Amino acid sequence: MAAMKKLTRQIHVGGVAIGGDAPCSVQSMCSTDTRDIPATTAQINELAEVGCEIVRCAVPDLEAAVALSQIKRISPIPVVADIHFDYKLALQVLEGGIDGLRLNPGNIGEKWKVAEIVASAAERKVPIRIGVNAGSLEKELLQRYGHPSAEAMVESAMGHIRILEDLNYQEIKVSLKASDVMKTVAAYRLFSECSDYPLHIGVTEAGTLFSGTIKSSVGLGILLADGIGDTMRVSLTGEPRDEVRVGYDILKAVGLRQRGVNFVSCPTCGRCQIDLIRVAEDVEKRLQGVSQQITVAVMGCAVNGPGEAREADVGIAGGKGEGLVFRRGEIVRKVPEDKLADALMEEILKLSGDV
Repeated sequence: MAAMKKLTRQIHVGGVAIGGDAPCSVQSMCSTDTRDIPATTAQINELAEVGCEIVRCAVPDLEAAVALSQIKRISPIPVVADIHFDYKLALQVLEGGIDGLRLNPGNIGEKWKVAEIVASAAERKVPIRIGVNAGSLEKELLQRYGHPSAEAMVESAMGHIRILEDLNYQEIKVSLKASDVMKTVAAYRLFSECSDYPLHIGVTEAGTLFSGTIKSSVGLGILLADGIGDTMRVSLTGEPRDEVRVGYDILKAVGLRQRGVNFVSCPTCGRCQIDLIRVAEDVEKRLQGVSQQITVAVMGCAVNGPGEAREADVGIAGGKGEGLVFRRGEIVRKVPEDKLADALMEEILKLSGDV
C-alpha cells in the first residue's frame, strides 16, 4: 500500500502540476551543451519518449540563454533553466518563455537584481526552484555548523526562501540534496516538518547506473514512503534516459505510479536448467520501449516459476532446455530455450492488440 502523500502547495511548471494532490513527476537534465540546439532538442525528444515530464538545461552564458528560448519553443515537455550567479541570464530565459528557473536568490547578489528576476517571473507565472546542495553551502553556515549537516541545509533553504517571500513571491519549490543518502533523507524530513513548499527530491552525485540506482532507490524510497516528494530526479553518471527509467521504477516499487512494465525475474539457483540470466537480460532490454502497464515474469524452474508466471500478464517458467509460456494465467505453448525471449515478446504484442 502506497504511503499517504503530504499535501503541499501546488505550483505548475508549464502544464505539469507539482505539489498538492498531483502525482510525483519524473525529471531529468540534458547532458548536451545547451548552445548546441540540434543535439539538445534531440536529447529532449528522446527523454520525452521514455516518459520524462520536465527537463532542465544548463545556462552557463548568454549564448546558452538565447539558444534555450529556441529549444523551449519546440520542446514537447516543460523546460527549466539552471542559472547560477548572473541575474541577466535569468532575465533572458524568462523573456524567452522558459517554464521554470533553478536559481538560488542568495547567490545572485544585490537585492535589486533578485527583485528584477522576481518581477519578470511573477509576470509570467514561472516558478523558482531553490536548490540547496551540501557541496556548496554558504561559508557562514559551514563555519557555524562545522560541516554541511541536514540542519545547515535546511537553514540555507529557509534563508533563500525569505528573500523571495520578502518580495511577495511564493511560486517556489525546494530541493535539499547531498551525496550522502541518510543526510539527504534527514534534510528533507526536517524541511517537510517546517514548510509546505513542494519538494523536488533527489540524491545528488549519486554515481554510475549501478551505484547511483542503489543510492537513489534507498534515499528516494524512504522519502516517498514517508509521503515526501512532489517531483524527482535520479542523478546518474550516464545517459539521462536511464534517470527516467530508474525514476519510474522507484515510483512503481513504492506503489505511487504505474508506467511501463513491472518486470519480475528469479535470482536463479541450482535447480535452473536454462540460461535464465541471458534470457532475462534479453527480455528486459526489449521491454525498454514498451509503455504498457503490464507485469512480465521470467522464471527459471518448476518450484516458483509456474506460480509467478501464472500471476503475471505474460511469463515464462523454465524447464530443461525449454520453457512454458503463460499469458493471463494460461499456458499457451512450450518453446525451446533459444526461442523463449521471442515467444514472450510475441505474447506481449498480442496483449497490446498490435498483432
